[in-house]
Order: sequence, then structure tokens, then C-alpha cells
Amino acid sequence: MKPLRWCAAVTCTTLTLVIWTDQAAVGSEPLDDPYYRYIATAPEFQPVKHDRQTLTARWDTWLYMPWRYQWTIGTGDEGGQFCRDFGINGGFTDHGDGPFAWLEKWNLRFYNDHTAGKGYLYLRDANQRSRFQAFQRDPRAIRQDREGLKPLDEALLAKLSALVRERVTRLRQSPMRVAYALDDEISWGIFVVPLPWRVLADDQDYQRWLDHYYGGKGPQAQFVTPDAILPQLKGQLKDIDLSPLLDRITFNDSVWANFLGRLVEVANETDPETPCGFVGGQSPNMWGGYDYAKLMKKIQFIEAYDLGSSQAIIRSLNPENCIPQVTTHFHSDERGTANDVWQSWYYFAHGNRGMIGWVEGWFDGTKPRPWLYEYRSTLKELGQVQGPKLVGARWIHDGIAIYYSHPSIQVSWCLDSEAHGRTWVNRGNDHRLGTSHLVRKAWEYILTDSGLQYSFISYDTVVLHGIPEEYRVLILPACYALSDAEAQRIREFCLRGGTVIADFCCGLFDQHGKARTRGALDDLFGVRHDGTERAQDFFGERLWVETDQDAAYNYKSYRELFATIPCQLHKGFAVAEKRLPVLTVRKVGKGTAVYLNLSPQRYLQYREEGTADDRSRLPFVTPIFEAGIRPWIQVTNEGRRPANVETCYWKNRGRIFVFVVQNAPVTGSMFGETGATSLKTRTIPIVVRLNRTVRDVQDERSGANLGDGDRFEFQFPMAEAVFFSFRDDTQ
Repeated sequence: MKPLRWCAAVTCTTLTLVIWTDQAAVGSEPLDDPYYRYIATAPEFQPVKHDRQTLTARWDTWLYMPWRYQWTIGTGDEGGQFCRDFGINGGFTDHGDGPFAWLEKWNLRFYNDHTAGKGYLYLRDANQRSRFQAFQRDPRAIRQDREGLKPLDEALLAKLSALVRERVTRLRQSPMRVAYALDDEISWGIFVVPLPWRVLADDQDYQRWLDHYYGGKGPQAQFVTPDAILPQLKGQLKDIDLSPLLDRITFNDSVWANFLGRLVEVANETDPETPCGFVGGQSPNMWGGYDYAKLMKKIQFIEAYDLGSSQAIIRSLNPENCIPQVTTHFHSDERGTANDVWQSWYYFAHGNRGMIGWVEGWFDGTKPRPWLYEYRSTLKELGQVQGPKLVGARWIHDGIAIYYSHPSIQVSWCLDSEAHGRTWVNRGNDHRLGTSHLVRKAWEYILTDSGLQYSFISYDTVVLHGIPEEYRVLILPACYALSDAEAQRIREFCLRGGTVIADFCCGLFDQHGKARTRGALDDLFGVRHDGTERAQDFFGERLWVETDQDAAYNYKSYRELFATIPCQLHKGFAVAEKRLPVLTVRKVGKGTAVYLNLSPQRYLQYREEGTADDRSRLPFVTPIFEAGIRPWIQVTNEGRRPANVETCYWKNRGRIFVFVVQNAPVTGSMFGETGATSLKTRTIPIVVRLNRTVRDVQDERSGANLGDGDRFEFQFPMAEAVFFSFRDDTQ
């Protein structure tokens, strides 16, 4: 089988500028660094075409697209009239098959699922993990399922390319098409299950990639499983080398991203007017190919489950919000219709262009069930009234960047896995358990609960261009792994006036997962590591991380999870590194470097228990406030900020659009099933204060003109949204 070949000679003068036209280079010269050269030239960081006009042309409103699993009402006039009456303005086709005439008659714009077939990008029996257990401890195993070997090579690419061409040729005849999904819940493994097999049969291909990755002669390719790294975690930091495993997983991610990108290009060649991507996206993860820095360069359409901050990361790495981003809607009688309404508004406020509805429990025979009557006004309002207002809109942040470090996610998984021992093969639910996932989510909640907005910034953008001028604060959440190139860019940001905040264990490993004797940014933060640290020097007495994720694998509450490891607490948060002081602040050039030495994870517990408040957030937001950042919109109810309330803001067509939404905790699984917990459904009066007088304020829901001012009153239905706009005077 012929493998996909790598080319190190690709130039990259416009890589990030093509995608991030608002994030130009910040003035420093290109780095003489092998990691810089790798990212600048590797195919996995070369984007497919992202033409704004093409990607938004037929996504000119918010689309609700039912996946007709139990669509008992049929695709005749009865089914079409139901869609019209209930505000359903989209649909789907499968494997390139209709019903095209029905979709066109009822003006239902559709995406096509399984454009590249089923059983190739999603392996057969992927939902039956037991079938793959034999491969989890075999590092020489090749990607396969019950039908045989399925390496991501040229033979499979040719087969799937032919499928894509044939199906897209059929689909492009319909004016109702809006996107092609290659497949659903795809992975180079099975979902994000730990499966360290080879995705190519040709080991020389991996060796060539390693040489390029290391900037010359790379290490000899090795094939190991997590069993090989577990013993290292019993020793000193300086003796830990995770690279034999992590390099190969990074290679798998790269092969995967390039494979998907080439299929997207095949679809574009056949139909250049319709975006192509995939559905059923998982959380950012060490396993399965979910490095979103690479994925977002290779796709033009995505449906992702909201796991491990995936929705926020995708939104942040989405160029000018032009890639149609949607999520899945599952109705639950237990959660009630309020959850359906909330989910629709919440994700619309965060940039989603629609939802894919899983049709189960919708009908009694052919009669719509009562909850659909309760939901239809939301579908009509979003699809017919509000959706067009955010087409092509740009997200506004408050000058705060959260760092997306995929190598740190990989290192975090390895450290987390120690608690499992040899049962690491059974690990799942990283989005509920993983240190990197929970630290990231805690930071997001700390910011939004403080009235602040952020964007994620990815490691490749920082390596190539540094931290853009639009940011004043950079947060490094559980950033275990940093390259020398990233460290230099972060220093540059601080020197010119930025504030850099690290929580703990910053830069103790390089991008390959090799431990350092000194942290990559120790000099910046004024802290010292020497490589003799052991697990007992972090958090509790026996693990490198804050929680025993094996003991609390099926935890019911965050309190139960955090009770697994006794930790020293400072102002309610775990002290991470016992050898270092809490809160080291250092002036560097014109900027400030802050090493908190605290884990923010317990904020999730306090939020869950209803005790989170401004005081509990102070250890983390004080450096942000001291950098001069303040909320420019204040929302109060009876003189106080309501719990779990978030403001989101967008810029579009000469106006600023503002949402007030309930930021309820979200649960979900690798199959989707997203829903809110502890959702509040009452309506409360709120006062919205802005830090300046704004002009021509419109209540976008009622249509009322509210005039000019800096203080406005609304009734806030907490399962929906307050949505208003005003003239953008910054143009």
C-alpha cells in the first residue's frame, strides 16, 4: 500500500494571514528554530481554501436541519407543511441520495452526510470498544476494523475521492445544498479512545516526518503504548520522556488532518460553491485526530459536540466566523423544552449558524408531540428573524487570549493516566476528567462570570506570528508543554507590554513531551525548576495531578472528584507546586508576568454548588484587572450580577450586537446528547449598563427603538436571551 508522502519543501508565506487576516505578524523576524520551520512548511498547517463569500453565500440565516431517524411524518406534503408550520428551514440527505424534489419544493436547505461513505473515516463497530481492545496494547497494529486494514494511505484516499466525486456530482444539481459532511463522528481511531496504533503501514513515512519535525535528523522511530511511559512517572521530572509516544500521536494527527484536507479539496474541485467538512466532532484530545489547530485549517464546515471547550475553540479558530459551525440538538423529555430553547439561543449567541436535530421522540404516529409546539416559536424566530443578522459577524473579545496548546493536552493525558495504571485502555470521558480540559473550562467560566470575553489562540499562530496586538492578556492554562519558539514569542508579548498569566507547571516539557530541567518560561516568571521534582512535589502525595481520575471515574459531583487527592488550599484553590510560592508577580519590560501556582479547577465545584462569587474569582482575575481590562457591559438584577449570566458581543454591518444569555453548565457524551444542567427558566428583570453612551439602541427581539444612553432595562427570560444592538461608532 502506497502511503501519503510528505513534502518538507512547501513554503508558507501566507499560512496564518490567509486564515487570520486580523492577526498580522507583530514585528519580530522569523525564528531560526526547527519547530518554527516545521510549522511554517508542514502540509498539516497549510489551509484549504477559506473564501468568505463562498462559505457564507447560502448560510444566510440560522438553519435547523433534522436528521430524519424517526421521521414518521414522511417526505410528502404533510411532512413539508409540518416543517413550514414549525419553523424548520433545513434538512439533510445521506450518501448523496435525496429526497431532492421534496427539499426543493419546501425550500429546505440541506447538508449531505456520509459524502465519503461510512466505515472508512468512522470505522465499523466503533461504538463497540471491546472489538478494538486487542489493538490498544499493540503499538505495531495498523488502523483496521472487522472488515480489515484501513490505513490512511493513497489507496484509501483514491477510493474515498471517487466516492466524494460521484456523490458531489449528484448533489451539486440541487440549489438547496449548503454543505457536505465527509462522515459522522470520525476518528483515526475510534472516537477519542486511547488507541496507539499506526495509521500508515509504511514506517519510513513516519521516519521522514520525524526528521522534518525535528529539523534535520530526527530520533529513530519508536512504537510504544502508554504502558512504556507509566514507569517514568515514578521518578524525577528530568527523567520523563514521553516523546516516543507523543511524536507518533502527533504524526497520526498530521496524517489525519492532511487526509481530510485532501478530501475537502476533492469536493471543492467538483463543486467549488459548497463547503465541505464533517459532523460529530469530539473534544480536543490526545487521541483520534482532534488537534483543532490542524483540523480548522482543513475543513470548511463542522458540527461538533460541546465537549472539552470544543465549541469555543472552533469559534476562536474560525476565520471571521465564515466556516459554518453548528451543533447537535437532542430533545429530552426529562430536561424539557426549556433545554431545547436555551440550547438554540446559547449556541446562536456563540456563533453557531444552525443545529442538526436528532429526530427521536418527535411524533406520536405522524402527530407532532406537544414539546414541538412549545419549541416552534424559537425555531421561527432564529431562522426567520434573527439568523441573518449575524451572517459574517466578527466576535468581539476583551483583549484576553487563552492559549490552545495541543502538546500540553497530550502531556496532560499522560500525567492523568498514571492513576489508572494498566487500565488506561478503559479511559474515556476526558472532557469530564482531564486536567487540561477542566482547567481550561474553569478559566472560561471565571472570565465569563466576571463579565469578560476571550478568544483562544493556537500554538501554530503564536509560533509563526507571536501574540497579536489586539490582546493585552495571555492566559496559559495547564500549559505543560511549550517549545522554545513559543517561549520566545510569549516573552516578546510581555516585553512590549502584555500581561502573561500561568496557573501551574508551565513549560515543564517541550513540544515533544520531553521534560525540561528548567521550565521554558522560568526566567520570565522568576520561578525555578531544576528537574528533581517528583509527583509528591505537586498537589497531593502520590500523583502529578490534582485528582485521582480512576477513583472518581464516575463521579456525580465535582466535590467528589476533588476529594480524591488531599491538597493544600490557598483561598479555596489547590496549590500546585509545593516548592514554589503562590502568586509570583514580575515586571518584565513594559509588561507583567504572573505565576499563580494555583489550579482553577475547584471553581467548577464552587459554581456547581452555587457559592462562586466575585471574591472566589479574585486570585485569577486580579492580574487581568491590573492590566487595565474591565467589563464594558455590566448586567445586574436587584443590584447584583446574576449567577451564570454571560454577555457575548459581535460586530457586523455597522452595528454591535449584544446577547445576555445563561451560561449553564453543559453535559454531553461522545455521541452528542448535549444539554444544560441546573438550567434556570424564570424571567428576571435586569439592568444593562455600558461604559459609554451608545447610539440608536435596538431591542432585536421586540423591534423597539430604545434611543441613546448607557443604561437600559430588559426582562430576561433565562432560558432564552436578551438581544440588542447599537450603532458601531468605531468605524
